[in-house]
Amino acid sequence: MQFYPQDFAPLRSIQTLVGRQISKAYLAFCLLVVMTIPNLIRAQENIDDSINQLIRKHGLEQGEVMEIASWITDVYGPRLTGSPMLDKATEWAVKTLEGMQMKNVHLEEWGPFGRGWQLDHFELHCTAPSYFPLIAYPKAWSPSTDGEISGEVIYLDAASSKSLNQYKGKLKGKFVLLDTIRKVEEWFEAPAKRVDSEELLRLANLNDPTPRRGRNFRGSGARFSDTLWTFLQEEAPAAVIDRSYKGDLGTVFVSGASAAGGVRDEGVAVIPQLTMSIEHYNRLFRLLKKNITVSLVLDLKTRYTNQDGMEHNIIAEIPGTDLADEVVMFGAHFDSWHTSTGATDNGAGSAVMMEVARILQKTIEESGVKPRRTLRMALWTGEEQGLYGSRGYVRTHFANTDPNGNALEIYPAQGKISGYFNLDNGTGKIRGVHLQGNAAIESVFRDFLEPFQDLGATTLTLGNTGGTDHLSFDAVGIPGFQFIQDPIAYGTRTHHSNMDNWDHLVEDDLKQAATVIASFVWHTSQRNEMLPRKPIDEDLKQ
Repeated sequence: MQFYPQDFAPLRSIQTLVGRQISKAYLAFCLLVVMTIPNLIRAQENIDDSINQLIRKHGLEQGEVMEIASWITDVYGPRLTGSPMLDKATEWAVKTLEGMQMKNVHLEEWGPFGRGWQLDHFELHCTAPSYFPLIAYPKAWSPSTDGEISGEVIYLDAASSKSLNQYKGKLKGKFVLLDTIRKVEEWFEAPAKRVDSEELLRLANLNDPTPRRGRNFRGSGARFSDTLWTFLQEEAPAAVIDRSYKGDLGTVFVSGASAAGGVRDEGVAVIPQLTMSIEHYNRLFRLLKKNITVSLVLDLKTRYTNQDGMEHNIIAEIPGTDLADEVVMFGAHFDSWHTSTGATDNGAGSAVMMEVARILQKTIEESGVKPRRTLRMALWTGEEQGLYGSRGYVRTHFANTDPNGNALEIYPAQGKISGYFNLDNGTGKIRGVHLQGNAAIESVFRDFLEPFQDLGATTLTLGNTGGTDHLSFDAVGIPGFQFIQDPIAYGTRTHHSNMDNWDHLVEDDLKQAATVIASFVWHTSQRNEMLPRKPIDEDLKQ
């Protein structure tokens, strides 16, 4: 066994020197030396080397994760929650899991989510002052136009209720630009990267959980957003066009439409909305600033779907033996946004978790050893709109919660879940685990990681990471974890963009992730005790 950064006290002092007197090269050397010093303390966890060898064989040498990912993305993408394509993808996943000999494969309903949406046709062209096709995408839940429509472009320069008054009676039938111009900077560094030793050391030396960050409307506040969309609905423009805060070279980051009310609520009027590539948006904006008339032609056909408003998670199990009433969960969100096929977000995580199930089944078949605890895989839906699927599952089974997912009352079944492992940060390989402030579990996971140092999985951090389904479990006192991953080009190119395709998945990384997670799930199942937990208010328990 070998030391990890968390094991070596002098690294605490090294941390204070980073950025002042230690070069990156020297820092990397120190980290390498520390991580290769033999550990003098015997591991407390019983790591089964023979099982790990089988997991490596079926995950790395005979892995099928890319084929699974191709079905999820190429065939059944995109998978917008509430859309007919998500229903088809769900049906495929159920049949595939049954084909893997998984047990208790079923759908669990949650909701109401509201109406779904499907894009059937879209065209957008500039016709004046000259013709050129435009790169843009409709926002989800945008309605159809009345066939092909045309109109002039106008920039809405307003950030307060008072400034909107100058546009009264001037927007009907117009294409409204909602954002200012954005300067495009050329790339002098690659948009993809891996986590370097300095960043891993920083994570390893975090002493406390890091706070989660929120997001706000474009600097004007949610109150003005409501005022703006009420005004636009009254003025009835042809469409509203924006551009995202990042993206270039034809990469467009797109999500859902806005309205004065919930866009998924039946009867709420929604204006057609588009997000345009920054280069084309900037060109239109510059033309307007030159007082040149700009005209567009739009043809948009969409459908509202899922009239009952309910959605489903996908659940499958490998039964346990002597501790079968206790459960180890692993999962990822299955839904995506609509402009591409949802590969890195989160076809990657879903394919990895289905591959984990396959690896474990093959390992059990070949070894003859069965898990002690029941292994339960989940593919969540509604994650992109607010962790709805996983929160719904937790609310049904483990705890009564408030609208933000925080526990109000703990159910007895909560005490039977040893832990939940999640993957949802793109295609990058696993470099370690975010412990979500659970210091008691550090020594356990340190031993779990030790066999995978050669695959680059080395680091534990007390720090939190947010924005995905492990939070639904963590919020009710269940140990829930997201893995540290190499970012690759997740935030710069693929996350919620029109380029989130199978082609940007990294095969070796996904094989590595499936292998590491399969081992984590297995060894969590085989422990004599469940995973250590953070303290929870005893008054919340039934």
